[in-house]
Amino acid sequence: MSRKQYSLRRTYIGRLPQGADLLEGITKICKEENIKIGKITAIGAVKKAVISFYDQIEKKYHNIELNQEMEIVSCIGNISLLNGQPFVHCHIVLADNQGRCFGGHLMLGTEVFACELIIEEFEGEPIERVYDEASGLNLWHPALILME
Repeated sequence: MSRKQYSLRRTYIGRLPQGADLLEGITKICKEENIKIGKITAIGAVKKAVISFYDQIEKKYHNIELNQEMEIVSCIGNISLLNGQPFVHCHIVLADNQGRCFGGHLMLGTEVFACELIIEEFEGEPIERVYDEASGLNLWHPALILME
């Protein structure tokens, strides 16, 4: 087994405009800059959000709509390739006005109030997502499994 190593190539630091869709905005930047492998972190607030939970038995996502103002406590993700195109995979934790947290897979429909974003692009061989029969997900290529 050989483990792949990557180094930092470029870092993008900025914010998304109010009203933007969080996932769509991040994806647009990655496609415009042709980022094939990287890391995403973001903080801020949203006007409303759509997150999802992956049901491991049914092998499908179930969306949860949060129609309220919330703080982005944490948003972290990665960038790889799916069908040759940059693909953004992010998880997000959001807090309501009582400090209760909700988390899951970031989905389209999450409207930005304010968002400070860092995208780190890595130097190295792009990672392609492939369908994994056992999980029902498009995961990083099996060659990237770190241990046997």
